[in-house]
Amino acid sequence: MAKLNINVRSFSYKNGGIPTDPTGNGGGFVFDCRGVLNPGRIQEYKTRTGRDEGVKNYLETETKIQEFLNGVFQVIDISIEDYLNRGFENLEINFGCTGGQHRSVYSADATAKHIEEKFPDAQVTVQHVVQESKNWINEAY
Repeated sequence: MAKLNINVRSFSYKNGGIPTDPTGNGGGFVFDCRGVLNPGRIQEYKTRTGRDEGVKNYLETETKIQEFLNGVFQVIDISIEDYLNRGFENLEINFGCTGGQHRSVYSADATAKHIEEKFPDAQVTVQHVVQESKNWINEAY
């Protein structure tokens, strides 16, 4: 049986929009993180990303990011279980925010970690579209 490949990506609604599905299936999930408070509005976090400890701490203590992600996990887990049982090969999960720098990066990393822990039979790839284009992402989640 083929392995389920799950692409988890962060992107910017302002700069590029929703990434296209490279598998040709034309589907998957798109979650809008703009309803979560934006750490990018705080001066000390403007040049940081969702992988920086200060930004992560802000998101975890000052926002509803965990409630948001708990809802995401409930939704995606249903499809992942079904896709694994049915032998599907690809699933796209995208997170967008204004600049693709803070909330979406944090959410994509947290989701990839959740999937890897809960579904070891799936192969997870993480891509931070904006961050990689700026060469800002260099450490693992």
